[in-house]
Amino acid sequence: MTHHDYSGQVVLITGAGSGFGRLAAAAFADAGAELILSDQNPDALQDTLSLHGLSEDHVLAQRCDVSSASDVEAMVEAGISRFGRLDVAINNAGIGHELKRLTDLDEAAFDRNIAVNLKGVFLCMRAELPQMVAQGGGAILNVSSVAGLLGAPMMAAYSAAKHGVIGLTKTAALEYAKKGIRVNALCPAFSRTPILDPLAQSGRGNTLENMARAIPLGRLGEPAEIVQAMLWACSRDNGFLTGQAITLDGGMSAG
Repeated sequence: MTHHDYSGQVVLITGAGSGFGRLAAAAFADAGAELILSDQNPDALQDTLSLHGLSEDHVLAQRCDVSSASDVEAMVEAGISRFGRLDVAINNAGIGHELKRLTDLDEAAFDRNIAVNLKGVFLCMRAELPQMVAQGGGAILNVSSVAGLLGAPMMAAYSAAKHGVIGLTKTAALEYAKKGIRVNALCPAFSRTPILDPLAQSGRGNTLENMARAIPLGRLGEPAEIVQAMLWACSRDNGFLTGQAITLDGGMSAG
């Protein structure tokens, strides 16, 4: 990966127990950051620390369900109490749902998807922004999806939530630009993370090979490519980027 220097910076990552979040934790640690890591699964979070040899001297790891305001506030407060500041927040936690047409989608599944994927981003930003305002700046990166830019058949709740994340992102970017806070969204297409497993196993022909064929480059995204974009988007060298939906989709949205 291209080197970005995050020495002396505190980086918060939600959903750090798997997928992009787990790899991002390792990448930002390698770049010198102090880390505030959260996941709703505390065992998975500990696995992230063990797998990548992350030192607890430089990491605060805390269980957090991002759909719970009290969980989110406690996690952010604990991180700020530990490290004294918050420079970067990557609001990455998210869930999928069973592939179903809109009329077959269960209301509870819809509500849970909105609660985690959309309300969770709102709650995280609401907790993160005051500290960034107080210290005179920061960067927030919300993980949306190419399904937040395009329709996603059989994934109505997920697509609706991810579209909402982009609306929150653009609004927050405008509200906080003069406070020195940059807010962007990352919109990956299908990438090799555990969130794909239920899609690939749904029995509807959604094999990884079929997913890859839907992408003009002819392959799935690699998590390392998405994490590289995270490092770039949040870097202080990238100070003019805000309010954008950064799309890493192998060309899906081009046609």
